[in-house]
Amino acid sequence: MYIYAFCKTPDASLAMPKGISGSVQLVGNDQVSALVEPEIDLEKIQSQDEQLLQAVLAHDRTTRELFEQTTILPLRFGTFFLSEERLQEHLETQKVDYLTKLNWLQDKAEYTLKLAPADLSESPIAPEITGKQYFLAKKQQYQAQLARQQQQQAEWVALVQTIALSYPNPFISESQEDAPHRIYLLVSRQEEAILMHHLQTWQNQCAYWQLQLGEALPPYHFV
Repeated sequence: MYIYAFCKTPDASLAMPKGISGSVQLVGNDQVSALVEPEIDLEKIQSQDEQLLQAVLAHDRTTRELFEQTTILPLRFGTFFLSEERLQEHLETQKVDYLTKLNWLQDKAEYTLKLAPADLSESPIAPEITGKQYFLAKKQQYQAQLARQQQQQAEWVALVQTIALSYPNPFISESQEDAPHRIYLLVSRQEEAILMHHLQTWQNQCAYWQLQLGEALPPYHFV
């Protein structure tokens, strides 16, 4: 059985979305359930790149549609149980832990804050500058670049510390070179406007970064 997420067993029926190849179903007990798609040949899907890509996209879409209806513990692509009996046993064993996590995540969403290095291009050295003056200009360029990198790193450290004051335990992904850094925040959906205000404040404090905030997503990094 292919599993998309765990949730509290709902009092009212959910609008079940289409999954990878069929409809999603609810399997569980009177407290905790799994959102599943019973008949999926995962090995066949993984044997073809295009089919695998479409399945990953369908998993993401399905999980988001479920997240818009209820609090979930989202699972990564490829999670499955060999039988419904095994799944039921798992739900019974993990019931208390899952309920605790679901209560904690109630009405919360994951927001991705991307930080891309700001475009601070250097002025090219004029072609008429040669000899000793050229090497002096190159040295000054290098020193300026080093100073920018140091300031950029200082802004990154300060931003992480500032964010942690308002949003405890952020999940941080620090990329290499010019790739964007990412900070994943768990925020109440009722406080999205406050988050947007914080975003503007953070951007004003980060001259060497361009900040971009993503949409509300299932809390993948906090389960």
